[in-house]
Amino acid sequence: MSGSLPGFLIDIARIPAVAVGLPITIGALVGYSTDTQTAWYSSLKQPPGNPPSWVYGPVWTILYGMMGYASHLVSEVAVKNVDSATSETAKGALGLYYAQLVLNFAWMPLFFTAKSPFVALADIVTVTSTVFVMTDVMNALPTRIRTIYLLAPYCGWLVYATYLNAGVCFLNKDHKADRKSKPKGE
Repeated sequence: MSGSLPGFLIDIARIPAVAVGLPITIGALVGYSTDTQTAWYSSLKQPPGNPPSWVYGPVWTILYGMMGYASHLVSEVAVKNVDSATSETAKGALGLYYAQLVLNFAWMPLFFTAKSPFVALADIVTVTSTVFVMTDVMNALPTRIRTIYLLAPYCGWLVYATYLNAGVCFLNKDHKADRKSKPKGE
């Protein structure tokens, strides 16, 4: 793990209200700025088990809050631990946290705005992989509360969301609704 994480990112996570509020706020801004109620999306076949759209807002708010608090717990280890190896591991875990957060925030624009379920699938697979590694690293750190309790629901939801995204890709691999048809002869 690399300790080259900028200090301001550690400082952000050190303040519990900011650590929790930042992912919730950015997630809400991304959600509100991405038009998810498009005719294109409505025309897609959905996999079994797709929840109603109203579920996503509350679920993501809770998950963002829990992961934000996990980042706070890890930031405490990064700055207070006397063992430099543990401190560096905590900084590396925070680096993974911020990386997965950026990838997470990119998913909605990739899927809905760019209408690219396959690119979004690549993104969510990367997010999920990163989160599983991050969870393992964070859980090994000596935090006040075991971070696995905060991150396990996120891991589970990401597996489910990956299934949904992959299902949309599989069920709509020949979908043409987002492509402009070319006039004959071109």
